Amino acid sequence: MKVFNEIKGKTLLVVHTGLPNKKFILQKLKKLGVNIVMLHFNKNWAVPLVDHFIVADLNNHKESIQQVDSYIKERKKLQLDGVVTFWEESVLLTSKLADYFRLTGIPFSIAKRIRNKYLFRKYCSSIGLKTPRFFYIKNHEDTKKIKRELTFPIVLKPIFGSASAFVIKVDTPEEVTQTYDYIKRNISTHPDSAEWDSLDVYAEEYIEGDEVDVDMVLQNGKLKFWSISDNYKTNEPFFVETGQSIPTTLPQSAQKILKDMAEESLEKLGIQNGIIHYEAKINRDEATPIEVNLRMGGDEVYSFIKEAWNVDLIENAAKIACNIYVDRIEKPDKPKKYISGAYFLSPHSGVLVQLDIEERKLTKKPVEEFHFSKKIGEPVLVPPEGFEYLGWVTASGENINDARENLEEAIENVDYKVAKYTPTSAVGKTLRKTKFGFASINKDLILRAAKFETIKHVRSTIRNLHIGIAHDGTNGSNSNGEEVLSIAKEIDKSLASSNYKVSSYDFSDIDSIIKQIRKGNIDIIFNVCQKIHGQENMEAQAAALLDILQLPYTGSSPMTLSLCTNRIQFKKILMYHQIPTPKWDYMYSLDEDLDESLTFPLVVKPDNIAAAAELSSKSIVTNKKELFKRITFVIEKLKSPALIEEYVDGDEYDVSILGSDEDDIKILPLSRSIFDSLPKNSWHVYSHENNQFD
Repeated sequence: MKVFNEIKGKTLLVVHTGLPNKKFILQKLKKLGVNIVMLHFNKNWAVPLVDHFIVADLNNHKESIQQVDSYIKERKKLQLDGVVTFWEESVLLTSKLADYFRLTGIPFSIAKRIRNKYLFRKYCSSIGLKTPRFFYIKNHEDTKKIKRELTFPIVLKPIFGSASAFVIKVDTPEEVTQTYDYIKRNISTHPDSAEWDSLDVYAEEYIEGDEVDVDMVLQNGKLKFWSISDNYKTNEPFFVETGQSIPTTLPQSAQKILKDMAEESLEKLGIQNGIIHYEAKINRDEATPIEVNLRMGGDEVYSFIKEAWNVDLIENAAKIACNIYVDRIEKPDKPKKYISGAYFLSPHSGVLVQLDIEERKLTKKPVEEFHFSKKIGEPVLVPPEGFEYLGWVTASGENINDARENLEEAIENVDYKVAKYTPTSAVGKTLRKTKFGFASINKDLILRAAKFETIKHVRSTIRNLHIGIAHDGTNGSNSNGEEVLSIAKEIDKSLASSNYKVSSYDFSDIDSIIKQIRKGNIDIIFNVCQKIHGQENMEAQAAALLDILQLPYTGSSPMTLSLCTNRIQFKKILMYHQIPTPKWDYMYSLDEDLDESLTFPLVVKPDNIAAAAELSSKSIVTNKKELFKRITFVIEKLKSPALIEEYVDGDEYDVSILGSDEDDIKILPLSRSIFDSLPKNSWHVYSHENNQFD
């Protein structure tokens, strides 16, 4: 009861709500009787759990301080007793607030040298702490200098950042530039990057050894409690965390080395108060700091310490922030529990398509904690596309081996599948020159695929979907427009008969269409659009517009549509993949040579498929005179390169395919054109002269 009486009624400014999985922190503070003043970008899920909510741009420190100051001054009875954060990106702002309101905390002058990983290395070196050699990369040219400055392997890191995002091991000098380019090209897409003070990168020599976390309670420069947990080997080169266990299995001598190093370095760094999450490596009897986090560790750290040692880091963080004395906490020789944890990871980026959880077994001991943050249909982005995991689970035991066995049993109660996105499915078989080659395009396509997957699994509410139809045939200005409009009407009729809400969107009026679609709150679009503003050859642009609006839609992607619109490009892809196709050649100008081995009759087509209306019986030529005349017509009259291919006699088949990858492709019944109603000696081709067949 003494603890509750000491902290109860204190007013604590908490900076940044964190994600919803941080709810337990606010719940614990409320249970302690703390009055919570929350400072965050906007009001969110945390509102019911706090007493006051201040909205400010946390990236603008001056504005944030002014907002807090004004809020306090307007409420005479409201006095801050402390300030704390549990969010890495808000450490510097929290230090500034502590300085401004003269509260207990870590001074900004110290915090900025530690939060900035490059300055941290520089400062550690200046005060005699063991430090790997490091190098600040100012620009692209600096990547070529690293081999003279550092010994490989090395690690490239963002100067700011959190977790292991964009932290990459580089084994050879030849890999430095491409790794640096990948980081600089993609770092701004990280969801937390807007809160980082800089997106700069530095390099340091790779540190060998076992990686550990040292969690410490520090008050007035005195170490009140410490605990070491082991990190399981990460998946390199991206240092993806796989799991951890507590307490450490290191011998007492190694533990003392780590504890002494951490305590001494914090003293030299000038850190006097706070809950510190200290990351380090130890190789034999030599310990090296990796980085120091000036806040409580995330994910499983709180529950690890609480369940193993019965030490509450949230409570101690609040007490230290409010300047309430914390007694030295003596650790017993053995923990209350041995605990092991593991992350749910995917070997590749993709979409979560299957998830079976035996919740009954995961809510009972020896399972300590279970979190699964992804839902079916959601994207999962792992390196190089992103730095996500699906969740984590921890289990306890009477010893560390028992805990690990229980952990393995717990993991078996979670069965999931992430459908892999293969970049080659979009652009054909292309050599991936580096491990970063498709990172950007993959991410965008996976996010789009996730929207479709979500809809596939909304079985119970599928009839509530609002479906749009994108078309361009309102005017019916030609046979093609009439056909598109007819298709759109058939789709509308079919969906409406099944009680779907359906809206039709005419892309011939593009200026108003964007507002209409956004206003309509559409769930998915049936895309049969072939033109925009009446302009032919705009299928790809229509699909691209739907991508920009982040709407799931039927049909092919802009890239696929663009490739198929260009006949010459399409032929090249067929040849590359050794897919049979009539012998062919192409000409961009009349002075180019044509493959003389081509055998008559030949078909001369415009490269642009939108000009298919110009395909007629005259497109099939039987001699050089007709050939030259038709090529001239295509190049000069239609203003298009000419595709020339050997004529193939016989029936024509249309093959309709449903699906998005190899696992769900379905071939629909074939459509056959036999051309038996044509006059004798007519060429068996679709043309504007004969476009209707049975």
